[in-house]
Amino acid sequence: MEHLEYQEGRTELSAMGQFALIDRLTDGFARHHKSTVKGVGDDCAVLGTGKKKTVVTTDTLVEGIHFDMMYTPLKHLGYKAVAISLSDICAMNATPKQVLVSIAVSNRYSVEAMEELYAGIRTCCDRYDVDLVGGDTASSRLGMVITTTAIGEVDSDKITYRSGAKMHDLICVSGDLGSAYSGLLVLEREKVTFQANPDFKPDLDSYDYVLERFLKPEPRTDIVELLAKKEIVPTAMIDVSDGLASELLHICKQSRCGCNIYEERLPIDYQTTRVCSEMSKNMLPVSNALNGGEDYELLFTIAQKDYEKLKDSTEVHIIGHITEEGTPAVMVTPQNSTIELRAQGWQAQQ
Repeated sequence: MEHLEYQEGRTELSAMGQFALIDRLTDGFARHHKSTVKGVGDDCAVLGTGKKKTVVTTDTLVEGIHFDMMYTPLKHLGYKAVAISLSDICAMNATPKQVLVSIAVSNRYSVEAMEELYAGIRTCCDRYDVDLVGGDTASSRLGMVITTTAIGEVDSDKITYRSGAKMHDLICVSGDLGSAYSGLLVLEREKVTFQANPDFKPDLDSYDYVLERFLKPEPRTDIVELLAKKEIVPTAMIDVSDGLASELLHICKQSRCGCNIYEERLPIDYQTTRVCSEMSKNMLPVSNALNGGEDYELLFTIAQKDYEKLKDSTEVHIIGHITEEGTPAVMVTPQNSTIELRAQGWQAQQ
């Protein structure tokens, strides 16, 4: 009887989004230590009692969900696993310092394969001056699972949360948007063709940029350095892992505000536009930018007084502004109509 009652009251994971699930599972947890400055709810936890604060984050990549070994080189996978955690550190306006890597693998993988994976991990650590300081290994019945924990450091007065955006602040984003998802679309297209014809040899040379954006993303430590050099402390910040729309909504929710972004100001690379036109006449590059995800660019807001410091930057694009509490998050089209933003990021697998 108890089992039947449990089944009748069951809520499927697929009925909830990632962040609603996290909110539900972590609701009611008490904070027991003064050194816990910020817990669940941002890109990183913030720890410490002195002037310098430690920021900590963790990410998990699961084979068959987050990566496909048919087109993912192990060295790239190791690099990406570290890079995406370092991106969360950057999203707190912090500098990454250490990383831990835990891995569960099946006997399908050899020692040599693991050496290739760790060569990618080492390359990313060397590229960003990060120390590998630990981790764990375990067996898996189904494929590979990689969990990375990154640790960074930031001055207390430089920490940037998602919750600090104010009315009239300018909305900025680094790099370009939608290219990583475009790279995934190309890889999935070639996979389908190969499965139908194993003699098929894909020609991917003309897609080098979007493929690298998906397979080997780079954390934007350079943007954190640029902001420090220009003496700008963003009012809010998040990294773009689930798509621009989803990340903007996080900032608006936690900052209790709305926003206007402008379609014509969204930075979109020409390869992204080309891939969309090849895939479908109805696939719009702006949709990739809003909902594609895995770009790992930095989305942040700045006070209007800092506009002059950033207006000429080639790596930072001002795409809109923050509006007052109670207003929606919208995109303004070139025809001056508005489209309300919707989150279309991660959903639990059924």
